Amino acid sequence: MSDDIKNDEIPTTPEELAAWEAKQAAQNADQDDSPVGGVDDRFDRVEEGCIKPEGARSDDALKEKVIAQLKTIYDPELPVDIYNLGLIYDIDCWRHPDNGTGGCKVTMTLTSATCSMSEVIVDLVRSIPKRMDELDCLDVNLVFDPPWDQSKMSDEAKLAMGML
Repeated sequence: MSDDIKNDEIPTTPEELAAWEAKQAAQNADQDDSPVGGVDDRFDRVEEGCIKPEGARSDDALKEKVIAQLKTIYDPELPVDIYNLGLIYDIDCWRHPDNGTGGCKVTMTLTSATCSMSEVIVDLVRSIPKRMDELDCLDVNLVFDPPWDQSKMSDEAKLAMGML
């Protein structure tokens, strides 16, 4: 849906978020009549061609770059990025054994299974390869077990939320 999102297009204010949602609604008016938010089969797709091949080697440097990108994506309802909020459960980055292309699988959750911003957040994560030359694909595995709770937040996030 939003595979062409660039760094400067990530909504960071309520006005930008409203404009982004309006643009998405207009683009999808004829295609999708599923409700905004909540969990349904919209998140069950595997990014085409983004399956870790046999013999792929882990790439920790690529993982760190993906983490840096995840830290630019903020939950629109909270003043905290999704990485420090604790929504990211696992990041597996690799290099293809034949051609060296980079791939990544991000296992993540949402603060709630009925999060109204679920589509926005997942689309922003899926758009990371558009902002990184060395990453060819990224697949998002959205899970709700274990459920998110405040204990998953980093100290930085707790401080930003006034919890420390």
